[in-house]
Amino acid sequence: MGSMRNPVGPLPSSIYWRRRAIFGAVLVLVALLVVWLVNVTGGGGGGKKDGAQGSGGSSGPAPSITPGPSGSGPAISQQPGGRDESGGSDKDDDTATPGDGASDGDADGGSGKDGSGKDGSSDGADGTDGSNEAGGDGGSGASGNGAGSGSSAAQQVPAGSSLPDCTTDVAELSLRSVHNTYEPGKKPRLELSVKNSSAAACKVDLGAARTVVTITLTGEDAPYWSSKDCPATESLWLRVPAKETIRYEIEWNRKASRDACAKPPSGSAKPGTYLVEAKAPGLKKARASFRLDED
Repeated sequence: MGSMRNPVGPLPSSIYWRRRAIFGAVLVLVALLVVWLVNVTGGGGGGKKDGAQGSGGSSGPAPSITPGPSGSGPAISQQPGGRDESGGSDKDDDTATPGDGASDGDADGGSGKDGSGKDGSSDGADGTDGSNEAGGDGGSGASGNGAGSGSSAAQQVPAGSSLPDCTTDVAELSLRSVHNTYEPGKKPRLELSVKNSSAAACKVDLGAARTVVTITLTGEDAPYWSSKDCPATESLWLRVPAKETIRYEIEWNRKASRDACAKPPSGSAKPGTYLVEAKAPGLKKARASFRLDED
């Protein structure tokens, strides 16, 4: 024990005490390292076990996920012409199929992509900060006159907006029928689209009095129905984003229309092929057709 307290050797005792202190510190560090490794290894194994139990032993129901708000943009609805005899608009419950309908635009007889069923894919991305409901039972609110109802996911802008008007050099108006034929009682649905090919946004007025849509039975000279006869909304300015296409749908209730909201003849459109024409300010005419089947 004396040699432990008083080291014997050729060197001073202080050097031996330093060596002992260093050796003791190394032993403590090694012990701590071993304890730490044991804890880490043991914890990892437990975690794996718990993970295995969690992945294979779940017995509770899956948690429900509440969907967030829709980002499809607001719908702008209106009746672009005539008075609705039914007091409302019942949507056609048929599902549109790709390529249904026909549109010749004014240049190439229509675009297949207008019938691709991708309505709202690019329009919805543009979004809108609000919604505007413009509707009613026709121009005067009375019943008895043919009417159409319209809807759009495009952003409405004021008439005095600084956006330039869409013109033929940058935009193209297209028209198609959602279906080629309609069974008795089914309301024809027509889709107007405006494609902006420029690098800057523009605006177009699709109001019933400004963008005139007519439906004429083949072989007849006068339109059977016209949106300008009794428009519910005179003007409807919509923003067309750069390199994008907006779409606007019109539903026709098969009733005739008369100028200045006069009462038309009773009854509905008879079976046959009908020609549709649309003319928007500053854009070329667009045409399409559809057929009403017999009973």
